Amino acid sequence: MAETMLEPLWNIPRVELTALTQVKENRPTAVITGHRAWATVGSMLDLPLVVQAEPHTVEAGYVDTLAGGLPPQVRVVYGVGGGRAADVAKYIGWKHQLPVVLIPTALSVDGFFTASVALRTGGTVRYQSTGPAEKVIVDMEVISHAPAHLRGTGIVEILSMTTGLLDWKFAAERKQNTPLERFQPWAASIAAAVAQQAYKISAQVGEGRPEALRNLLDLICIEVQLTNMLGHNRPQEGSEQYFAYAIEPRVTNLESIPYADLVGPGILLAAAMHRQNTSSIKETLIAAGVRLDQLPAAQVLATLQALPAYARLHQLPYGIVHEANLTAAGASELIQTAGLDALP
Repeated sequence: MAETMLEPLWNIPRVELTALTQVKENRPTAVITGHRAWATVGSMLDLPLVVQAEPHTVEAGYVDTLAGGLPPQVRVVYGVGGGRAADVAKYIGWKHQLPVVLIPTALSVDGFFTASVALRTGGTVRYQSTGPAEKVIVDMEVISHAPAHLRGTGIVEILSMTTGLLDWKFAAERKQNTPLERFQPWAASIAAAVAQQAYKISAQVGEGRPEALRNLLDLICIEVQLTNMLGHNRPQEGSEQYFAYAIEPRVTNLESIPYADLVGPGILLAAAMHRQNTSSIKETLIAAGVRLDQLPAAQVLATLQALPAYARLHQLPYGIVHEANLTAAGASELIQTAGLDALP
């Protein structure tokens, strides 16, 4: 009997590598952006602007309200900036069945290339399938001059496969994967090879070298296409991401913390749970520009203690955190083992 597919096998968007001064749009445009991103690249773009919004969150109710206020004459939605702008633009485009064009100002997340958006709801992250953007326009000159803590920190999307794969196999050994998320050695082998390349380019990414950033772009596209083909994110999303989901509401208010600052420490903590040596992972993250000292130690400790219950409450795919012993003493020891003892 043929397996029932719950989702289509999505493609990645068309990627155009070009100077933003060459962008010429004729369709009436809605722009979703952020203040700093627009100040950096807004003057480079030739867009027939109808409306512009700078969302402060991707909380589901807020984004729905924003989508409801879209002027009817808009014919295309642009997302300019980082992951939040990309997610909100894709969501609004999906709601109104409009094409979406994304312009990243840093390679900070893989969400520019995915067919879903990460909505915040009920204290966690839920993915809404929207289909991919029509295209992603990448100006490598803009990317290479982005702040170092954003420029290429989407490398965490690749490095998270280090622990995501461990969780995926861990769940398979305990027969906890769903049929659609069954462990597939061929896919795990590809994901591991992609992750290995990220280790090799991390220092050059951190230095802002265009060739390394182009390599990172390619690796992110491969990672997204692999998970598209599988129809799930298990090779790339495990306990490291669950930690990021859980701590985000504790450390953000209206001004969000960059994704890499949340999931980077999560990778180290998840690796430590799997009894992996974290020193090379830590060195790689730091070399790439990922900040590992942005989360208050007290909140990391509290989040870890609550994490097993959090994962069960939100029915997150099975991983090592579901079986972790994270008492106050256990969580404190884990932080030390992960190499995060310098947290403020």
